[in-house]
Amino acid sequence: MYKIAIIGPESTGKTELAKKLAFHYEANWVPEYARNYMEQLTRPYTYDDVCVIARKQISEEKFFENENQDTKFVFFDTDLIITKVWFEYKYHTIPSFLAKRLKEHFFDLYLLCTPDLPWIFDPVREHGDDRMYFFDLYRREIEQTGVPYVQIEGFGDTRLQHAIDWIDKHV
Repeated sequence: MYKIAIIGPESTGKTELAKKLAFHYEANWVPEYARNYMEQLTRPYTYDDVCVIARKQISEEKFFENENQDTKFVFFDTDLIITKVWFEYKYHTIPSFLAKRLKEHFFDLYLLCTPDLPWIFDPVREHGDDRMYFFDLYRREIEQTGVPYVQIEGFGDTRLQHAIDWIDKHV
């Protein structure tokens, strides 16, 4: 089973792409846990909250690491790279458990969504003006893993088709 992470800055269509790819390939997809967690908070989030999110992401990965699935693919809406970058950006440190897990190179492929879609505000998003900055950070982090990746761009069905074409050709 190929494990594919869809990552990118805020408001770049990751969730929609994950859902549509899972539907297209009749595969599983893992929703972004951080969004749900943050929406439930009634206070500003903390370092410990981000640790909870990272641990949950790891447990979701481990589920698919050990499960014998009937599908060829599983798509993850975001991954630990985003969490790592967030720790560094916001708290200037990374928990050791997160750094250790990232060294294990869980994913087979990254789809890196470019910030070419219009910014859409919602209360969980924070950095609409810095999307290119974060895109560059995510790209550098992916490149350091050595795991293949492709930049996904375009609007609507073009974005989806770009991802499908690349997956069909390379996986």
